[in-house]
Amino acid sequence: MRLLKTLFLSSTLLMASSVTSFADVKVVASIKPIHSLVAGVMEGVGEPDLIVDGQGSPHTFSMKPSQAQMLQSANIVFWVGHELEAFLEKPLETVGAKAISVELFDAPNLIKLGFREGGTFEKHSHAGHEEDDHDDHKEDDHADHKDDGHDDDKEHENHDDAHAGIDAHIWLDPMNAKAMVHVIKDALIAVDSDNASKYKANAEVVLGKLDTLTNEVMAELTPVKGKGYIVFHDAYQYFEKRFGVTASGSITVSPEVMPGVERITTIRARVQELGDTCLFAEPQFEPKLVGTVIEGTKAKSGVIDPLGSSLENGSDLYFNLIRNMASSIKECLSRVS
Repeated sequence: MRLLKTLFLSSTLLMASSVTSFADVKVVASIKPIHSLVAGVMEGVGEPDLIVDGQGSPHTFSMKPSQAQMLQSANIVFWVGHELEAFLEKPLETVGAKAISVELFDAPNLIKLGFREGGTFEKHSHAGHEEDDHDDHKEDDHADHKDDGHDDDKEHENHDDAHAGIDAHIWLDPMNAKAMVHVIKDALIAVDSDNASKYKANAEVVLGKLDTLTNEVMAELTPVKGKGYIVFHDAYQYFEKRFGVTASGSITVSPEVMPGVERITTIRARVQELGDTCLFAEPQFEPKLVGTVIEGTKAKSGVIDPLGSSLENGSDLYFNLIRNMASSIKECLSRVS
């Protein structure tokens, strides 16, 4: 049973709000995209601290003393959840025990997708979790979407089981970013009610920008819909299903586990089948594997970055991240037949 404090139910938020209000809230975010969304809601009030910065990846991250100090002084910590930032679990229970932990993976109305299996993306067969039919999901129905696997959770010990088999790269769908912004706003208001009006106004601005972003990227990627490509690791299906692009496989499901000969052989066969295609590396991980896979084929290489590692931190990072991913995919796929 995990003992982390979480803020999702309205009753809990109201309780927190009635207990205290911080004049100078110490806010921490785990990864750059989450930090960006939090920074947007905090605009004009304060700036959140960031744990995984630069070229760091939550898949391979190790805490440093300076980051432990962030947690120790934090009033509230925003992270995706143990599915992505497993390195944060114990620190949040120890040095960060006084902070309110907001696990955005539990945000209401979040769209969730099951893992895909194999180098050519078969659906994950984990019992009790069916992949959402995201393609048919309508934005007007977003508010009515039920949080998969959590409706019947009455006890916190069921939390881990409810998350099993679900892809944690939730931020790569801007509609999921909207769901997280609502939680971020409510959590900040709960600990800093003096600035409630600013958080509400900022959240509305961010939500509007996310709608604009979605429409822009949808239009930009329309010319390359239906063209298959290969990614370094299986991190992009939220982006794919939102914008109608089609990854046909990944070199590895998780970057913590490097692929063996059998998987490399499978992916090379898929690349050869696709012919003139694109294979996308990531700046956080070893690019030599990409060269190995495309050697002797017609495939072209590109780079997409799900974390915005080279982007300047701040409220604009999330939007630049999504736009840069779209531009990279379009640029490479526009060069293939």
